[in-house]
Amino acid sequence: FRITAPKIPEGDKVDFDDIQKKRQNKDLQELQGLIDAHFEHRKKEEEELIALKDRIEKRRAERADQQRIRTEKEKERQIKIAEDKARREEIDARKRAEGDAQKKKALSSMGAQHSSYLAKADQKRGGKKQTAREVKKKALADRRKPLNIDHMNEDKLREKAKELWDWLYQLESDKFDMTDKLKLQKYEVDIDRRGVTVAKNIKKGIIASERS
Repeated sequence: FRITAPKIPEGDKVDFDDIQKKRQNKDLQELQGLIDAHFEHRKKEEEELIALKDRIEKRRAERADQQRIRTEKEKERQIKIAEDKARREEIDARKRAEGDAQKKKALSSMGAQHSSYLAKADQKRGGKKQTAREVKKKALADRRKPLNIDHMNEDKLREKAKELWDWLYQLESDKFDMTDKLKLQKYEVDIDRRGVTVAKNIKKGIIASERS
């Protein structure tokens, strides 16, 4: 492939300076166009960058606000949990105190009933000769100590209640034993009395026979 030089019309004068000038102007226009396009593109990039920074800053502020709200809600939740726990503990403590008071009242009532029972038993015996068991029971009653349960916790109160129950059960058992023994003694006394009466009658009969 061969490059052929352009044909120049005959009789015309070629102005190379004008051609060169036009070419330079064209090149300058193209360069200016590139420069303008570059700055326009750069301007758009800067605008987009500014918009991006604004969005980032706005998003950061939104996240900070959301975090603040979450922190406040979590704080409120923890406060509510603590208040609910304190309220439940207060209710439980009140119930335990009421239960302890009822148990103490019941134990005190049991102690009072026991004291009343002993007092009535002493009154019924009034002036009668006391048996060895009665003397022993009276001595034990005189030495008995007050319940003194104000300082006791629930476990101690349970132990004390069981102790009193066992004590009352033993007293009832002793009561039945004493009743049976009294019946036996009365039966033996009646037999002895009848025997004495019979003996006296027999003796009287013998004496009467001898006299006749």
